[in-house]
Amino acid sequence: MQKGRGRTSRIRRRKLFRSSESRGVSESYKSEFIELKKWLKDRKFEDRNLTPARFPGTGRGLLSRTSLQEGEIIISLPESCLLTTDTVIRSYLGVYITKWKPPLSPLLALCTFLVSEKHAGDRSLWKPYLEILPKAYTCPVCLEPEVVNLLPKPLKEKAEQQRACVQEFFASSRDFFSSLQPLFAEAVDSIFSYSALLWAWCTVNTRAVYLRCRRQECLSSEPDTCVLAPYLDLLNHSPHVQVKAAFNEETRCYEIRTASSCRKHEEVFICYGPHDNHRLLLDYGFVSTRNPHACVYVSREILVKYLPSTDKQVNKKISILKDHGFIENLTFGWDGPSWRLLTALKLLCLEAGKFTCWKKVLLGEIISDTNEKTSLDIAQKICYYFIEETNAMLQKVSHMKDEKVALINQLTLVETLWTEELKILKASAEILHSLQTAFT
Repeated sequence: MQKGRGRTSRIRRRKLFRSSESRGVSESYKSEFIELKKWLKDRKFEDRNLTPARFPGTGRGLLSRTSLQEGEIIISLPESCLLTTDTVIRSYLGVYITKWKPPLSPLLALCTFLVSEKHAGDRSLWKPYLEILPKAYTCPVCLEPEVVNLLPKPLKEKAEQQRACVQEFFASSRDFFSSLQPLFAEAVDSIFSYSALLWAWCTVNTRAVYLRCRRQECLSSEPDTCVLAPYLDLLNHSPHVQVKAAFNEETRCYEIRTASSCRKHEEVFICYGPHDNHRLLLDYGFVSTRNPHACVYVSREILVKYLPSTDKQVNKKISILKDHGFIENLTFGWDGPSWRLLTALKLLCLEAGKFTCWKKVLLGEIISDTNEKTSLDIAQKICYYFIEETNAMLQKVSHMKDEKVALINQLTLVETLWTEELKILKASAEILHSLQTAFT
């Protein structure tokens, strides 16, 4: 037998292949990270645990140089490295913000500073941080309208609300931007454009950490809780890890402490929260595969789609569900239809003679085997309807990827979302089938 052709060699090659797939490629040698490290060192921060790297699936992130144990501090970023509203007020923008009425929101103060500093280029004291920020984002507000139209209906509606919100944010800020003209040789309209403000808004929205800052009298009363944390914000999200993140008043550092161990040369993750994929895409611009919190939302229209047309009490039942908060957040998940969805269906499936039992249904009581079976049957029909719709959308996205090459990245993102929803629906269909066998 030739060397390297045996079973042991094949196993070794497979292990190496899997290892190379999951391991990142260090980017610490790149000029932007060398400059960032120098900049951070000048601000009293030096990290020996982590190094910037690029990973398959998650992109740019942080790689562990050593094994990290449960409870260990992953990163401790000094206050001097944080970009807060206090940073903005103490800058050249402070005098303009202080005298502006009505007061600016903390978000607008941060966004204005980001746009201004980005425009300053080499003259910016924050250039090393600005250089590693994404040039563009993939939140729905940044997607092309034809791509937004491919999103699941509940998410599409939120995406349209998000776009309207940012457009209003820009329109209401233009007078303030005009007041900054003395600071610039160029026309402020060309500096504080919609695209520039959108980039800054996405930077804060996707990368800020939570920290309740002291009240700035010159800013509006909106919560001042968004802080940009250079280097720390390279940590990617995983729903499978737990961390503790907080500002340490004694050390004056923002600290992240792991609640689980991490092996050497693996990507280090933090958890942005127990968010489903709709929330992750809306707020952060990505979809998490195998996300245990992912789900498929059932709208009011679909909820009643398979009810008997002869039921004269449907409107009354819908009204009850609405009054008791059972018309929203009805979902299919990895573990099947949610309790809320099944409860809503059980109430909708109550026979005329059992209608007075609706309070017992909402309390989780079983009314009859017939009611249980009917609600499961309708849940299955809704699930199959979604599977058909999802397959159709995946086919549509696939065709568009062939025709709209320029939108390939945006379409791939939407495709990933629908693919994850299809997996959830298939898992739910299997669980529903198992539940129904109890009544046969």
